[in-house]
Amino acid sequence: MSETQLKKFPDDFFWGAATASYQVEGGIENTDWAKAAREERVPLCGDACDHYNRYEEDFDIAKSLGHSAHRMSVEWARIEPEEGKFDLEAIKHYQKVGKALQDRGIHPGITLWHFTLPLWFSESGGFERSDSPEIFARYCAFVVEHLKDYCHHYATMNEPIVFASNGWNRGTWPPFKRFTLFDFLTITNSGKQHEARYTKGIKPLFLYFRVVKNLARAHNAAYHAIKKVLLASDVSVVKHVILFRSNGNPFNKIGAVFMNWLWTHRFMNEVYEQCDSIGLNYYFQKKFGDTEVYKKTDMDWDIYPQGLYDCLMMLTRYNKPLFVSEAGIADAKDDRRGDYITKQVEAVWHAIQDGADVRGHFYWSLLDNYEWALGFEKRFGLVEVDFKTQKRTIRPSAYIYKKICEQNAV
Repeated sequence: MSETQLKKFPDDFFWGAATASYQVEGGIENTDWAKAAREERVPLCGDACDHYNRYEEDFDIAKSLGHSAHRMSVEWARIEPEEGKFDLEAIKHYQKVGKALQDRGIHPGITLWHFTLPLWFSESGGFERSDSPEIFARYCAFVVEHLKDYCHHYATMNEPIVFASNGWNRGTWPPFKRFTLFDFLTITNSGKQHEARYTKGIKPLFLYFRVVKNLARAHNAAYHAIKKVLLASDVSVVKHVILFRSNGNPFNKIGAVFMNWLWTHRFMNEVYEQCDSIGLNYYFQKKFGDTEVYKKTDMDWDIYPQGLYDCLMMLTRYNKPLFVSEAGIADAKDDRRGDYITKQVEAVWHAIQDGADVRGHFYWSLLDNYEWALGFEKRFGLVEVDFKTQKRTIRPSAYIYKKICEQNAV
């Protein structure tokens, strides 16, 4: 393709990939997920990718692939292993991680909480607690105070509605509370049901709404706490967006509008005023009245990368800069990923042309990793990981993305 035919992105556009601490670091035992694994309710994470010790090797790979930015998270349970007691050695480790990114010319974006909770917090009620927003804001302020020399872009939390739905509706994630009327509804392939090992009944539904409300309050409290520490920071929330579409049937249209409100806008309406930007995680669509047959990812999700355009345009109503904070495909054979990435990035370009203020794109994930209740089975990485030897192998699709990153165009 000639230079004139390339779809160019803004000069300051960020390109990179994402990881999350529990999914890649390994050796984290004082979380609700680690406890659930010991109880055989979810797969063991163990050493994961050993990224805690191999982060420099992994960042060298990211640099070689043309990445200018990297989205990562820090582990709350490492940093605050007991309530109100912070581990300075743990925060020093993340300072080294931030410096390693800086030294390679890679811009860090840090997610302060990505699903896993310290045991002291989860076992005392977690986000069911009325004081959880204040506890969360205190933690966020501590982290930013100590990492502000290395990073100015912070996401308070990752996919709060996924966290609440899988923990309090579907019962597949800690704390395994399940609203039984939701047994028929499968929105995400988030793990196997563990029969008779979750709390059932109507109570989880009321707790779900309490948790969602507290998560919104927690983001808002953290936003103000972070600004007191670092006024120049860019603070966001990372929102998982499902594209609900419909055919021409008016009832299906109503269903799609309602589900987009329930899954995305209901929460965003509570937090967007306390956001400097918004992170968008996109993986799949759900279409009401759809009879079309789509190719599938290894997660059994429709391959529909063009839906990223619609999701970005959906979020323009909040008048905030947007980042594609995650968008990827489970593809162990790597025979669909390259085309998926290309079409995904084209969707971002079209959204920018139509007025969306998109500032960056982060593929999920840099590495194969622990995919929550599905363990290590699903492979999202640009880089293949042999979990027995920890050997890294760059997949061919990573070079397709590298070309996009280096050309700043698709």
